Amino acid sequence: MSTQHSRRDVLRGTLALTGLGLLGFPEWALPLLAQGETLVPFTDLPPTFNPTPRADTRLVDIRAIDGPFTPRDRFYTTQHYGHPAVDAAAFRLTVTGLVNQTLSLSLDDLKKMKPQQLVAGFECSGNRRPFQGLASNGKWTGVPLKAVLDKAGVKAEAREFVFFGADKGEEEVEFRAEKFKVEQQFGRSLTREKALTPEPFLAWELNGEPLTVHQGFPLRLVVPGWYGVANVKWLSQVHVQQEKYLGKYQARWYRSLRGEVINGETKWKETEITLMQPKSFIARVTKAGAAHKALVVVLNDGTPVKSVEVKVDDGPWQAATADAATKDKYSWKFYTFTWNGATAGEHTLVSRMTETSGRVQPTAEQIANKKTFLEDNSQYPRKLTIA
Repeated sequence: MSTQHSRRDVLRGTLALTGLGLLGFPEWALPLLAQGETLVPFTDLPPTFNPTPRADTRLVDIRAIDGPFTPRDRFYTTQHYGHPAVDAAAFRLTVTGLVNQTLSLSLDDLKKMKPQQLVAGFECSGNRRPFQGLASNGKWTGVPLKAVLDKAGVKAEAREFVFFGADKGEEEVEFRAEKFKVEQQFGRSLTREKALTPEPFLAWELNGEPLTVHQGFPLRLVVPGWYGVANVKWLSQVHVQQEKYLGKYQARWYRSLRGEVINGETKWKETEITLMQPKSFIARVTKAGAAHKALVVVLNDGTPVKSVEVKVDDGPWQAATADAATKDKYSWKFYTFTWNGATAGEHTLVSRMTETSGRVQPTAEQIANKKTFLEDNSQYPRKLTIA
């Protein structure tokens, strides 16, 4: 461990890192800074920037990404109803509604169902500049949701699968001139078509250790390729129903409003927050000798990446190199761009990613017709000064 830390006494000046390497990351992990490599600070960060965790939110300091998996005590988190204390011994996951058999499963019951591992990263749909700190990647241990649903037996008329967390709070529901105060559990839903695929996952471990309270102990849902809001923490109930679920954080809060021009007329369209949009951002720039290197982080819904490119100032787009350590379908992806011949003075670097489907990460101008700040996957120019 002492050898690893000597290599990782790295982000000098504006960064002081402690506790790195606790997961035993292999030495080939690309983001590790080499001996003699130093950080080039961004000049576009607010002077008050402080990634120190708060009670309700944990931001990842993207300049300090160290290996493919985010340590569980640094994994980003945000929530709406605080952190419920769940007794693992008394915990039961219930499966109710349009099923042939109602289930009440303990954590031990779930662990007997052939545990699997899933590598998946995701971001909050509200993750955006200047911090981009609401994103992480992990190795989850658990069982596919489908294994539990198959055990319960889903009825033919079932259309909506609702996931309730143990966290709850008082909400005001408005209907025309009336307002009602009710206690609501945090809830999100999946359609039948999505819920019965092999991908949605019930996880009880992150990076080989039990979930922390911040990460939904003792059980959470992970929907690979979807924004974080779908990954319900402190999962306590799966309710199967026919009608559409219209809870606050499904129908009212997590929506995007975009203008589309149809036959010359703008139509305003509201959509649910579901699949992650194609996105990349430059996490840090380092210097070693005369050469500079930019680490680019890529997030999307699992669609294969065709290319990741970086542009310096008004120059041409240049290819970045993929890191094999982040090749899993739903992992975040790391790319490195080597910048040779950097001149003294101020510079702007920006990245973009292109999927094999043909989708290209948009500029901010190209998504200017989106009124809500959610799903901001625009290209993010970073500013720095070369001495």
